[in-house]
Amino acid sequence: MSKQEYIKKEVYELTRSLGAILLLIGAFIDIFLCILDYLVTPENFIKFLIYRLIAASLTIIIYFLYKKYNKETIQKIIIFFAPLITAVMIELMILSFGGHQSTYYAGMIILSVFILGFLPISAKYIAFVNVFIYAIYVIPIILLDSITNMRIFINNNIFLLAALLGSIGWRYVNQKLLIKKLSLEYELSIKNQELEDLVQERTKAYKVSEAWYRSIFDNATDAIIITDPTGKITSVNNKFYETYGFESKSLKDANIESLEPSENKEKIEERIQRILNGETLLYETTHFKKDGEKIFVEISARALDIDGKIHILHFCRDITEKKRIQEQLIHSQKMESIGALAGGIAHNFNNILTAILGNSELLLEYSKLDEVSKKRVRNIEGASRKAGIMVSKLLSFARRDSTEKVPFNLNDVINDSAKLFDGVLDKRIGVKINLDENIPFIEGEPNQIEQVIMNLVVNAKDAMPDGGLIEIKTKSTIIENKSSDVPTYVTPGKYVVMSVSDTGIGIPEEIRQKIFDPFFTTKEKGKGTGLGLATVYGIVKDHNGYVSVDSEVGKGTCFYIYIPASGKISYQYKKFTQPILQGFGNILLIDDDKDVLLFIKDLLESHGYIVIAENNPMNAINLFKEQNKNIQLIITDIMMPLMDGEEVIINLRKIRKDIRILAISGYLEKPLHELGLMIDAYLKKPFEKNEMLITVKNLLDLDKKTLPFY
Repeated sequence: MSKQEYIKKEVYELTRSLGAILLLIGAFIDIFLCILDYLVTPENFIKFLIYRLIAASLTIIIYFLYKKYNKETIQKIIIFFAPLITAVMIELMILSFGGHQSTYYAGMIILSVFILGFLPISAKYIAFVNVFIYAIYVIPIILLDSITNMRIFINNNIFLLAALLGSIGWRYVNQKLLIKKLSLEYELSIKNQELEDLVQERTKAYKVSEAWYRSIFDNATDAIIITDPTGKITSVNNKFYETYGFESKSLKDANIESLEPSENKEKIEERIQRILNGETLLYETTHFKKDGEKIFVEISARALDIDGKIHILHFCRDITEKKRIQEQLIHSQKMESIGALAGGIAHNFNNILTAILGNSELLLEYSKLDEVSKKRVRNIEGASRKAGIMVSKLLSFARRDSTEKVPFNLNDVINDSAKLFDGVLDKRIGVKINLDENIPFIEGEPNQIEQVIMNLVVNAKDAMPDGGLIEIKTKSTIIENKSSDVPTYVTPGKYVVMSVSDTGIGIPEEIRQKIFDPFFTTKEKGKGTGLGLATVYGIVKDHNGYVSVDSEVGKGTCFYIYIPASGKISYQYKKFTQPILQGFGNILLIDDDKDVLLFIKDLLESHGYIVIAENNPMNAINLFKEQNKNIQLIITDIMMPLMDGEEVIINLRKIRKDIRILAISGYLEKPLHELGLMIDAYLKKPFEKNEMLITVKNLLDLDKKTLPFY
């Protein structure tokens, strides 16, 4: 670009930017000076206000045209007409207020000086505009006004002409200064270019050392980024291109700041300052790859002084996989902690519910209550059962259920569950089931898997308030040893996969990590307990499987349930019931909760049994040593202070091996079949009174092999 082209370009850009600003300011001043009209000539205020509004509106229209059309010719036309609009407005005021004697002629002076003082256009063009401004002033006065005071008229003309001529001279001098300044800038830019060429020539002397450096640099196993003190990237190695996916040309003038999220800007500036102060930093952050994917990087950075220039060296190690494993571990530990907490809560709560529910049943059956009192007791009973359902969900999440697992076909459970969908789903929601008939059996508890299916279906329904499609699929898959998309605690092998997808509103990314937390819900107050997905997570984890989620806001969600395949053959599992509830026998009852102890004692004694109740397990063991020949059955809680149920049962068996034992508990620390307890039956709190009576009757009257486990 030549000097003349450079000067012309810069003058044009300056004129364009200042012209737009002056148009807006001019429109504002046109309106603002209405204050002057009100003070000087209040009788003309309304008329002058209309003139000013019209002039300001036309100026605003010209402003938008000025911004839209980026051509020099159009620019000059607009600069010509814009001041003439204001000049016409001023002339109309002059004719309306004083004519040749009006002081409003000063507006023409302000208009000329205002334009010439700021717009860097040629003096000739300004002179041309000023001629029209003067003509707009003098011609209408000569033609339309009767000049009665020639002295004032000549005086006004002299002042106006002097101002117009002075502004032309002022513009001429300023234009010369501007051109001189731009000429110097152009010459400096040429000098800078010559200096850059000189630097490039001198760098050729370092080619040999550069080749040695580049060999080490490009074969490093970590991505290396070199920046200047401002963070501008000056060099990267081959590993950088491999890790980030950028091409060399895309890094020109790039700053390392652009690799990080915008919210890290202050941190980046702080790090650079610390590095420039001599610190060697080791920190973790997130970087963007070319495709927009985020990766976690561990960066070691320090400043280097090379030939008097400061460079910042960044060694960037991709730790995304390491972070993923850490997050899985942390999430797993968090869920384990929450599960332990949930189990502890459920243990105590189940004791309370057992006492409330049991005593409610006894009141209804054996007390002479009026109808109002019976209704209130039934309300207590109903509320207790609802609470029991919630505790059951907590136990499912905490993986404290004590049911025995059996092999079964997942497709059968899905087909059985589908029969219940009509009572759950809106007619606007369709269901599509696509099952692989060749999937292997899985091992678990069918009722719990049915609960998983129903919870996911209900969750999908809630995500589609306006209707949609739920699709359930099954297939088998093999998880490899180094699969990156599964948690680290999952054992490799063959799995059965069930997917439940919807076309609903989707799950925002910011809450996706919380959806399996107990009591976390996005539903309105009173419309959800927040235990549905927590229960799903707990049941699936208890089946040695895992849950994954794919979701996109506005497009839907898909839950994938992975459960290990089993080589066992399916069999039916039936529960034995006994309708006869009355019985007889001596029973030793052990439970640390006194309310539960009194309820069970009252229940059994009201049905013919003799019950010795103890809330201290050590006292119970001592009592059994003395009276074991007279006791036919022991009922003991599992979770107790001082000595847990497992230790109690071991000690009781040492005293008498053939004693029949019924274990009761709100939850178990480990599955029932893994406890190794020598028990004959098990009841989970809270239980129905008939469950207790039937189990006790069976234990005392029937062979052990036919006894049920509830």
